Amino acid sequence: MKLGIAGGVAAVILIVALILAYNSLFTVYQTHQALVVRLGQPIWVYTEPGLHAKVPLIDSVITIDKRILDLESTTQEVIASDQKRLVVDAFARYRIKDPLRFYQAVGTVDAANARLSTLLVSALRRVLGEATFIQVVRDERDDLMGRIRQQLDREAAAFGIEVADVRIRRADLPEQNSQAVYQRMQTERQREAAEFRATGSQRAQEIRARADRDVTVLTADATARAEQIRGEGDSERNRIFADAFNRDPDFFAFYRSMQAYEASMHRNDTRLLLRPDSDFFRYFVDPSGSARGTSQPPAQSPSPSPSQPAPSGRQ
Repeated sequence: MKLGIAGGVAAVILIVALILAYNSLFTVYQTHQALVVRLGQPIWVYTEPGLHAKVPLIDSVITIDKRILDLESTTQEVIASDQKRLVVDAFARYRIKDPLRFYQAVGTVDAANARLSTLLVSALRRVLGEATFIQVVRDERDDLMGRIRQQLDREAAAFGIEVADVRIRRADLPEQNSQAVYQRMQTERQREAAEFRATGSQRAQEIRARADRDVTVLTADATARAEQIRGEGDSERNRIFADAFNRDPDFFAFYRSMQAYEASMHRNDTRLLLRPDSDFFRYFVDPSGSARGTSQPPAQSPSPSPSQPAPSGRQ
């Protein structure tokens, strides 16, 4: 009976010892760091991974993530130095560098995010408020993000936090301002397009006028050259005619008369009002053209006597 009671007590003691031994050991993983708190007071900080010991039932272990954490900021409206409003959407990346100070200052990651969000908004307003719209949007964006990170890191050091990076995801004008800017840009582009069209039209008119002038000059030169060539041809033709006439005047006169007959006696279009003994028809009377036909005037009939009746004129 005594052995049974003693065995039970020993078993209970062994179980309690095992529980206490289990509670006196804890593991720190590579992605975490641990803070040992005794009765609400932090006493040990473990940043390296491994198996560590603590006083069971008295000490408690608080694990803190040592990886890079995200901090998302709400969209803020910032006024730049040139009095233009900007809608800025930014985010930050940070890590817990000092677990003890972090625990004493903020305690949890959620509380740290709330504090850092306020600090991030303040840094955004300070840095971007000193810059112009063009600097924020285009020229000095990287430099401005670096200045915001430095200011936020300096203020977050009191919480045991190190800020790794700050990025501006979006920096635009408000919707109503964007529409006004877009309309102004559209008007400017339309004005530039109108200037380009006017310049092009003026250039086209200059080219067209120069082309018309060149055409006129070329046409005049060609006409003058044609008249010169035509005059030279007429001169050569007259020279050939004169030479032919000097060689055989009779044949030349005959040839010219034949040409005149051909030109004047077209079919269904011949109208000649000439005397039969005209010089124009001399080759019809004499093939040699030397004799010229004469037509005798009609004989006059004797006057009728008073006793005789006048002829009727019909046979």
